[in-house]
Amino acid sequence: MTRHHPDSLSLMEYSAGNLSEPHALCIRLHLDECPHCRSRVDTLDSLGAVMMEQQPKVSVSESMFDSILARIDGAPADQPQMTPAPRIGALQKLLGEDLNGLPWKRQLGDVSVLDITDRFPGQKEQVVLQKLAAGGKAPVHTHRGEETTIVLQGAFADQKGVFNQWDFVVLTDQDEHKPVAVGCEDCITLSILSAPVKLTGTFTRFLNPFIR
Repeated sequence: MTRHHPDSLSLMEYSAGNLSEPHALCIRLHLDECPHCRSRVDTLDSLGAVMMEQQPKVSVSESMFDSILARIDGAPADQPQMTPAPRIGALQKLLGEDLNGLPWKRQLGDVSVLDITDRFPGQKEQVVLQKLAAGGKAPVHTHRGEETTIVLQGAFADQKGVFNQWDFVVLTDQDEHKPVAVGCEDCITLSILSAPVKLTGTFTRFLNPFIR
């Protein structure tokens, strides 16, 4: 069961088609498993269709925007189950094979990475798969920009809680954390970074010049 979700603004941007391809992919993968967020997006899609049917020039005031957000946030959590889109198919189309069979590169300690930015031509942000070995710990770090992450396999824990498969999380330069893989399998995530991470450990911080 997913416990960590995209915020209302992200879902609105997704519904409007304003997100970049990698950001939209992260949300789509989450929606495949989360009926509550799918219901919210369905509501947004319906509202958008109604607005499109109105007069060509429609003024959207700040109060109307806040009203829409309130309506989305107030939607009941228990919604009828809908058949999800094939999330594994979306990943296989992108990666071409099973997650564990990818050409991972050891980065630091228990962390392996695979940069897939080149699969999203024209993107300014870095798109990377990260694998944290089962029971392993990532170095303590913060972020120079924003990092959007969805858990594809396994789970990890930090000071904010436990993030299971298909959970969604956004971190900024205000967040410092040290993820730990929980459970019996490797934790694999898909992340979009606007800037490289910044290691803050006593010794690992000296490696920052070598981190892309």
